[in-house]
Amino acid sequence: MNQPDRADRMDRRRFLGALAAGAAVVLEGCTSASSGGPGAGTASAKTGAASASVSPSVSVPASVSPSAAAALQLPATSPWQPTAAEISPAVKVRAVRLLEALGSWSASATDPVARPGLVAARARIARLGYDPSLADAVTVLLGSSGSAAVQVVDAQYGGILSSSSSVLVVLRQWRTEGATLAAGGTTVDVRLVAASPKWQVIAAHPATILPAASALSASAAQLLANPRVHLPVAARADLRSGTISSGVLAALHGLAAAHVVDVSVVKSGHPLYVFGTNRLSDHPRGHAVDVWAIDGHPVVSPANRPLVESVMRLGASLGAYQVGGPVDLDGAGLQYFSDNTHHDHIHLGFHS
Repeated sequence: MNQPDRADRMDRRRFLGALAAGAAVVLEGCTSASSGGPGAGTASAKTGAASASVSPSVSVPASVSPSAAAALQLPATSPWQPTAAEISPAVKVRAVRLLEALGSWSASATDPVARPGLVAARARIARLGYDPSLADAVTVLLGSSGSAAVQVVDAQYGGILSSSSSVLVVLRQWRTEGATLAAGGTTVDVRLVAASPKWQVIAAHPATILPAASALSASAAQLLANPRVHLPVAARADLRSGTISSGVLAALHGLAAAHVVDVSVVKSGHPLYVFGTNRLSDHPRGHAVDVWAIDGHPVVSPANRPLVESVMRLGASLGAYQVGGPVDLDGAGLQYFSDNTHHDHIHLGFHS
């Protein structure tokens, strides 16, 4: 086992432990779905998100003075960084920095650009060379008061071609709201086009958080409570909605029986069409799931290839008709495939 993998697991354990302490309160401004629970929004420094030290979520009694409430501390977050194994890492960085800038601010900042509000958010990203109107498309990350911090958990490709790309950014966000430190998050599909000297963001589409079903299946409920299945905020809402296929649910149970699984995307936040085509993706129908890390080991790292291949085969044995990843396991066959888009995650697609 090499040193980077040990660092991955150490950072990931610290982040998980912090989240377990800090995920009791849900930030409704970020999402209508609960972001708590074991493994909600895990991260690994070597795979893009540095560890964050989260203060426990605190609800301050009304009798506490405003100055005491203002002392609530946001978690210490770090900018997401790509690994050397990424395909076009600068593309992902360009997408991620936009959201980090939009979702982080301080009510006490002396620089007006660093303060809360839409006007300040527009100025923050304009200062970084983005179109300021992009802030208007991601108001789910904005606020008019308090302070906020963002930690990107994962950035995976929804698609990458020579001149255009989709980057699916899974993130957590913490905000101080009056007397409460609240936690939430979302997934954003960031669209970019090639330009000189760097790719330009042309659109950002936050996940549509689905309402919870009136009655939840036992399978979905068990997955939501399973500490071996790490689901980001949008994916948790997907499972609560009751719209995810039985094939996906059964496969997640099967994967979790053998491994700890970090999910990036299930339904919400994924492009409607297979990128660059007019073919409908299995994701928006609730018939697919993407996994970005296994047992704390990132799929994108070549050092983890034997583990990744074994999980791809396990996914096929659990009923996936289509298994994408960093390697094509059957060459001319039809069940497995690989391309630049799937070098950083395992895709499992199901007929039902």
